[in-house]
Amino acid sequence: MNQQFTSQAFSYAKQFSDNAFKVHALAVKGIETVASLQFKTFEKQAKISADFLAEAMEVRDVDGFRSLWEKGASLGRDNAERAVSVGQEIFAVTQKTAESIGAVMQEQQQAANEAVAAPVAAAKKAAAK
Repeated sequence: MNQQFTSQAFSYAKQFSDNAFKVHALAVKGIETVASLQFKTFEKQAKISADFLAEAMEVRDVDGFRSLWEKGASLGRDNAERAVSVGQEIFAVTQKTAESIGAVMQEQQQAANEAVAAPVAAAKKAAAK
């Protein structure tokens, strides 16, 4: 009896640790993807802003400031659109990661239910004889 209990406990612990590893790997992959998206966006926005500042330092007259003002407004709008776009991509990655983790957890729950139901069915079968 003790051997059977120990065997089942080790089996459940192994299954739990395997699923925990899968969930951890999915979470890390999602975090890496989100960080990569954010870093690329930050890098692009920093480059565009640096180019804008370099251009602003070269302006010497009123017409130059007027065109710089228009370019600055356009730059702000582009940055906002880019931020919204990246936010949507991040949301999609997060949603996909959550769905994958949910699938792993559902598999674990189903396996646990089957593992509990099997000995009960065997006990019922043995009792019926």
